[in-house]
Amino acid sequence: MHKHTDMAHSQSAADKLARGLGWLSVGMGLYQLLAPGKLTQKLGMQGSENNMRACGAREIITGIGALSDNPTPAIWSRVGGDMLDLAALSFALKDAHNPKKQNVYLALTAVGILTAIDYACAKALSQRHAYQGGITPDYSHRSGFPQGLAGARGAASDFQVPADMKAALPSSTL
Repeated sequence: MHKHTDMAHSQSAADKLARGLGWLSVGMGLYQLLAPGKLTQKLGMQGSENNMRACGAREIITGIGALSDNPTPAIWSRVGGDMLDLAALSFALKDAHNPKKQNVYLALTAVGILTAIDYACAKALSQRHAYQGGITPDYSHRSGFPQGLAGARGAASDFQVPADMKAALPSSTL
């Protein structure tokens, strides 16, 4: 017998968001790695191409991690990378000779929004995946019944099977 499992059904919204952020990271990282000159020119940061390539490599690595079964560490890494990006862009704003400050402001806004999304996703993933790495809670002292087991015993002793359901039951249970 072939059992079909579809992981997409068991993924939480945070897992699905992490997957999307992973693909975004891979795409952005490839662009930063392969076309750093275009990006540094648009931001007025010429001469920082090697730094842009390093950021691209970081994006690709975190993107691949975000596509894994437990993307939590990679998404937290994205948050850290976002902080580095915000610092670098803020530094670019301080350059009095940067003619592309408007583009830097746009980039800061975009990275700021992504930082908020990354942080919310990382926090949700940490909560969802926390049980997998920790001690399993002990619920043995719980019965599941509000009045305890004693209150539950015999509670259904006077239950009568409805007439319309009797035909669906095997005759041995009547």
